[in-house]
Amino acid sequence: MDVDRSAPAVAAAETAIAAPLETVWDVLTGFERWPGWNPDVTSMSLEGAVEEGAVFRWKAGRATITSTLREVDPPRLVGWTGKTTGIEAAHVWRLEPRGEGTFVRTEESWQGLLVRLLRGRMQKSLQSAVDDGLKHLAAEAERRASLG
Repeated sequence: MDVDRSAPAVAAAETAIAAPLETVWDVLTGFERWPGWNPDVTSMSLEGAVEEGAVFRWKAGRATITSTLREVDPPRLVGWTGKTTGIEAAHVWRLEPRGEGTFVRTEESWQGLLVRLLRGRMQKSLQSAVDDGLKHLAAEAERRASLG
């Protein structure tokens, strides 16, 4: 799965996380625990297991988003599409082991009328959300890794 690189708003971020691949994967795919480590997510519910076709509903800021898992390849890749008012999104996380840690790259694209109308503002908002999400994931994975 890939994001739509021709969408009006596209963002990417990457970092090395000082935690094993399995720990990062567990944090990332423990969807219902997101509100506990990501302050931008206020609620989350996953219908079923973490597998292709599973639906999750969540709140980020003022938006309520309905997402569907499109690709799940444990523990290396998870991707989904999502919709909220005026925005259709695609998001992909790629993980790879690097020594004792994990290298993570995440990408997201937004399209829709609202995104086309407010392209500059939406691009900034998306990049900020992608950067913050990666930062929060790293902090939680490293916290869990330090607990041994």
